[in-house]
Amino acid sequence: MMRLSDISGIARTVDEAWRSPVADAVAARWGCAEGTARWWRSSASHVFVLPETPEPGSARYLRFVPEGADTFARFGAVAGLMDRLHGRGLALTSPVRSAAGLLVETVDTPLGTVRAMCLEAAPGEEIELPELSREQARAWGALLARTHELAAGLGDGLPHALDGIGRAALLHADDRELATAVDRLTARLARLPRDPARYGVVHGDFELDNLAFEDGSPTAFDFDEAALSWYAADVAHAVRDLTDHGVPTDTHRPLLDAFLAGYREVRPLPDADPGLLSLLAGANAARSLVALDPVLRTLDEGRPDDLDQLRAGLTRHRDEQRRIVLAAAGRA
Repeated sequence: MMRLSDISGIARTVDEAWRSPVADAVAARWGCAEGTARWWRSSASHVFVLPETPEPGSARYLRFVPEGADTFARFGAVAGLMDRLHGRGLALTSPVRSAAGLLVETVDTPLGTVRAMCLEAAPGEEIELPELSREQARAWGALLARTHELAAGLGDGLPHALDGIGRAALLHADDRELATAVDRLTARLARLPRDPARYGVVHGDFELDNLAFEDGSPTAFDFDEAALSWYAADVAHAVRDLTDHGVPTDTHRPLLDAFLAGYREVRPLPDADPGLLSLLAGANAARSLVALDPVLRTLDEGRPDDLDQLRAGLTRHRDEQRRIVLAAAGRA
């Protein structure tokens, strides 16, 4: 998640037609004329759509982050990973090289230096959880398994996602209950094996809102959170809406079973018991608390009052992540 001041900054450059001189500077590296790019959203990165590109009825997407963003340094690693996965046949949105033949461009803009990539649009439509069928859940799980299988050995430049969760205890030292829970989860993680069958390159955010379905087949996008971690941690994050803090629920158990069955059709998943999924859900939540801290510490930076709704949502999200950490530590 970028700082709210960065999100507010780009929002203030967007006109009534959703154009921005910042996006124009980026789009020019892909040969697009001024005014082509239209603002789509800003969260982990700024996203602008390039409608009718490269031909009528099609679209591409620009993604870029400011120099101060955590993902700035590894933007190239993420783009390279996506390019190699596309070359290996994974169903994902493929990077588009710039006019200079680069996967990633570093661009000076009116708001400072950004790092950018361009991606093809994913075919099909996103599916909300209430509309998800068991067959689609099975395909979702299978695609995550293929991602893990095909990404093996492609982790150069990616961080170890959960190695830093102990920082959550330091950042929240005044919250003794939370700090103690984080310490307990950190100790449990230290004992987990990291052999290649269990640990490798993960997507990091393989939820339904990062997939598009066409004729029942999903395509993945948004690899911003790609990292090295336990495959079961990637599963725990992907299916968190199908569980209660990592624990299967009766309501969504058929969908969860279908997801896990689809995954296991492609590769083994030895660490999918509820206890471990709960532990890893808690670890993922602790990681979110670490990532949220610099954002929440700058809530009033530049007084981005146009983002009050986002600010409130992030505060609720922080509180929910705290609850997940406490629940997981209680089961650890």
